[in-house]
Amino acid sequence: MRLDTTYTVNTPEGIALQLSPAGPVPRLLAWMVDLLLRSLISAGLFAALGGLGRMGVGIALILTFLLEWFYPVYFELRQQGQTPGKKMLDIYVAQSDASPVTPSASIVRNLLRVVDFLPLFYGFGFISMLLNRRFQRLGDLAADTVVLHKTRHNGHIPIAEANPIRPEVTLTLPEQQAIMLFSQRSNTLAAARQEELARMTGPLVAQQENATRWLHGIASWLSGGGKA
Repeated sequence: MRLDTTYTVNTPEGIALQLSPAGPVPRLLAWMVDLLLRSLISAGLFAALGGLGRMGVGIALILTFLLEWFYPVYFELRQQGQTPGKKMLDIYVAQSDASPVTPSASIVRNLLRVVDFLPLFYGFGFISMLLNRRFQRLGDLAADTVVLHKTRHNGHIPIAEANPIRPEVTLTLPEQQAIMLFSQRSNTLAAARQEELARMTGPLVAQQENATRWLHGIASWLSGGGKA
């Protein structure tokens, strides 16, 4: 039983990296943040240049066009794969082997946004993400890129340090294994990602304010803490 969609790549140094692709929800939220920023900048351009008449409007249209298409390329290449929206959601663009995104790949994945947008509101892109384990839209597939969650080591509670919590329901063996796996690899996940995955257990954490801490407690109990 898998809690998350991950895949492993081997570096030339012989190190195995476990990568966690970002799903549609965080990518949508990041896109909305970037859309808001681009809209504000575009509005500022028209307000500043509109007073120059038709020539000013024309210049504003050209700058808005360049902003729309090269805003993500600029940030992906200069800010370690993160636009402001992606930075807020703690995700980033990389090649599928986890190497930094290349200029050609960034340009390709962003130019193909027009295809992903079809037939309406990124319909093709959304379907493409649902059909592959790495959540790649068509632009990502063409550029061999992927959007990944950043690995964080803060916020992790080792099983041995968590207060044991006896589950209120009987857990099957696969469920126990999934909870143990979640707690063991939580040091590779951002705090928000931990909470997102913990909430997927549904009724087990439905009444809990901090689902992550609750699952760590159950994992501690399953590993022998608090048992007679």
